[in-house]
Amino acid sequence: MGRPHNNKNVTLAVQEAVIQGIQMRLKRKDLALQFNLAKSSITGIFQRYELRQGVVIRKSPERPRKTNHLTDRNIVRTSRMNPRLSAGEVAALVDGPMTPVPHVRTVRRRLAESGLSGRRPAKKPFINAKNRKIRVDWAKAHVGWGRAEWKSVLWSDESKYNLFGSDGVKWIRRPVGTRYSPKYQTPTMKHGGGSICVWGCFSAYGMGPLVRVSGLMDRFQYESILENHMRPFARQSIGRSFTYQQDNDPKHTSLHVRNWFNRRHVNVLPWPSQSPDLNVIEPLWEELERRLKGKFASNADQKFSQLQDAWSQIPQSAIN
Repeated sequence: MGRPHNNKNVTLAVQEAVIQGIQMRLKRKDLALQFNLAKSSITGIFQRYELRQGVVIRKSPERPRKTNHLTDRNIVRTSRMNPRLSAGEVAALVDGPMTPVPHVRTVRRRLAESGLSGRRPAKKPFINAKNRKIRVDWAKAHVGWGRAEWKSVLWSDESKYNLFGSDGVKWIRRPVGTRYSPKYQTPTMKHGGGSICVWGCFSAYGMGPLVRVSGLMDRFQYESILENHMRPFARQSIGRSFTYQQDNDPKHTSLHVRNWFNRRHVNVLPWPSQSPDLNVIEPLWEELERRLKGKFASNADQKFSQLQDAWSQIPQSAIN
């Protein structure tokens, strides 16, 4: 038998059992042996029961806080002023002649108490002041557009897809010591296994063609896509009067391509720089990525076939 426990942390159930045993006239020595308590603890439990007319669990006093209210407020204020500071940097900045330097763990607790837990910042493309103004001006110029105007727009973009998985980080759950077990490995290929680039478009009336880009697309290949794929689909789905949307990639805005737009009388939607988030085709690229999840291709032809099949199966509800 181990050492008898003191009566500071005796559970409520044990105390009630001790009281019941004494009321049944059991010997206190036997109760002490049964519950592994000192005989004096058995006596103390019953005495407190009689004095307070019930069983009471005594709470241990909490450890005093190592920081006062002023220090806590300075910790939170310093972090709010510069949310990129680490807990150690915050601790150094709140140090004063009358204030001891708080421990890093203490700083983390105070920040967490105030709802300032550490998190990874969201990544977002940097947009300078000039382009922010251009974006606002573009929004103001089109705020009056109605359904008819937007339905006349043909949206386009290019996107890259890897043959062997994606560029994102993959996570697995595995036992310790099994890092190099084939079951838990991710096969890799030299230079990532290659990738293909595709051009796609859509309008309010449906999905357009998905065209495979050969190598690095230049202005001549882009003109070919416009002539043989974009224009026929636009005229068929929207009509002769449509507006074409493209980003400001150099090959899109080259003199060669601008001359083609003029010859074909194609109206091009002015587009602000650094604005991929404004292009409504982006969710369709994400939908295409989701539909290809778990599918692997051994070569570029197979990958493009998978892309075409998935692209053609995107429903009208994804556009609406």
